[in-house]
Amino acid sequence: MDISVVIPLYNEEESLPELSAWIERVMNANGFTYEILFIDDGSTDRSLSVIHELAKGNPAIHAVSFSRNYGKSPALNTGFRRAKGDVVITMDADLQDSPDEIPELYRMIKEDGYDLVSGWKKKRYDPLSKTIPTKLFNATARKVSGIKNLHDFNCGLKAYRNVVVKHIEVYGDMHRYIPYLAKNAGYRNIGEKVVHHQARKYGHTKFGLDRFINGYLDLGTLWFQSKFGVKPMHIFGLLGSLMFLIGLLAVLVVLILKIVSMNSDTYHFYVTKSVYFYLSLASMIMGLQFFLSGFIGELITRNSPERNNYLIAEEF
Repeated sequence: MDISVVIPLYNEEESLPELSAWIERVMNANGFTYEILFIDDGSTDRSLSVIHELAKGNPAIHAVSFSRNYGKSPALNTGFRRAKGDVVITMDADLQDSPDEIPELYRMIKEDGYDLVSGWKKKRYDPLSKTIPTKLFNATARKVSGIKNLHDFNCGLKAYRNVVVKHIEVYGDMHRYIPYLAKNAGYRNIGEKVVHHQARKYGHTKFGLDRFINGYLDLGTLWFQSKFGVKPMHIFGLLGSLMFLIGLLAVLVVLILKIVSMNSDTYHFYVTKSVYFYLSLASMIMGLQFFLSGFIGELITRNSPERNNYLIAEEF
């Protein structure tokens, strides 16, 4: 199979027939063998019923329906696990991503040898309240991830070699950082293509401004995991050692002051009245906590279960 198109969706019943027909036209015009994987993220409208009707007229259409809304990342991860095509294309279901981009994305993977190609909506039809935070977010992501050539990490329109999606796990809200996940998995040949952005035709956006706050928190998490995810003792042990050393030095200062005070006739030094005494206690306790955090982290990383375990109501 040439292409798997993975489409996560939530309450997009109006756009699905048009999107499905558009993808089918593009595939047939270019002679691709393909499948369309709709991942219904617990929609409360008629989205699943619409997909059933579409599947009757096109055997290439398949679907997975969650029992409730889990989020875009779980939906993508579920689609990735089931994708069979040599090239996997992801796009949103709201018709803001153009299926006409598929042939060129496919070519860049197969002929140019990219592991992943991310779309860049250079000209956007979004309000400034969305575009300005997006620019700041992408600038930060480029700096932290080291992927300097990407302008739009969160673009839903992307293409992957099949092996890439099998070797990454998209959980929580990490769909914003799939290029970073791919890089951490060893797939560093990441490209970008300017793609057409269309204004939303049906419904309304499912994301609010809180995604930018959560996005920065997730970026910090991903950076930490990429550096210390399998070796948490390296960071916690270092911090614990430093704090314990500070505490030890503070104790030595307290003892020296006590000895000097004992030899003095004019002033008697009380250990418990010294700021160094409390600094030493605090530092030693913090050092011990960091060490324990490191040990616990080591145990967790060696015994962690799969994070993506979601209830599927229906699959066809």
